[in-house]
Amino acid sequence: MPQPPVPLPLEFDRLSQPAADPWSNGPGSPRSGRRRRDRPGMGRRPAKAKAGDLLSLLGALALLCGGCVRPQHHSSGRVFPLMRHTPGDGLAVVNAPGGSGIHIWLDPDTETAGICRPRWNPDPARLSGGDGPSPVSSGRAPREEFYAALRRGPVRWALRRQMEELCRHRAPGRRFQWQGPPRSDEEFLPVLQPLLEEEHLLSNPTAVRRTEKQLLGIPLTPKDWDETPPPRPPDGP
Repeated sequence: MPQPPVPLPLEFDRLSQPAADPWSNGPGSPRSGRRRRDRPGMGRRPAKAKAGDLLSLLGALALLCGGCVRPQHHSSGRVFPLMRHTPGDGLAVVNAPGGSGIHIWLDPDTETAGICRPRWNPDPARLSGGDGPSPVSSGRAPREEFYAALRRGPVRWALRRQMEELCRHRAPGRRFQWQGPPRSDEEFLPVLQPLLEEEHLLSNPTAVRRTEKQLLGIPLTPKDWDETPPPRPPDGP
């Protein structure tokens, strides 16, 4: 005679049932009746950046830009030869932002036999465009800028090198003798040039008359070749 089925324990009956999907909204789901939420990382709005983080980022960018861009409120301090008429007769010194500075004019002193030395001029010209490809100079700069430039060692070294080159070009057979530039008005000794007289400024009247006759085709006479200077007029009224 067949045996009746034996009822299973309650715990075994629960284990035999399929487990409810925690992400489903079915009747057996623990989230049934609730609004479905997205899984982590799916469609979630990003968190707003804090003000402190933005300030730190801006500060780092400012430091990077400051290291890449050269500041315009400083002088480059560039020192280079800038010729006036012959090689070695000028030195440019940039001492202000934007390539502004001074143009030192150099002249040799050959009054002493067999020696060529510097003849200093503490009145430099104003330099413009010293940081560019085509620097120019014009006008006059204060003497204080000349004396301030001489406090720099590279400027003094460049001046000596330029003067040696100038003496080799102007007086190749003379010995170069270095004489340091003045550092103040008290050290500067200007060279006294002789005063120009009337005969140094005006041409001889006989030479002028002879040139006029030659241009007009008038025959010359022996008197036209006599360039004896005329007597000097009396001084005073």
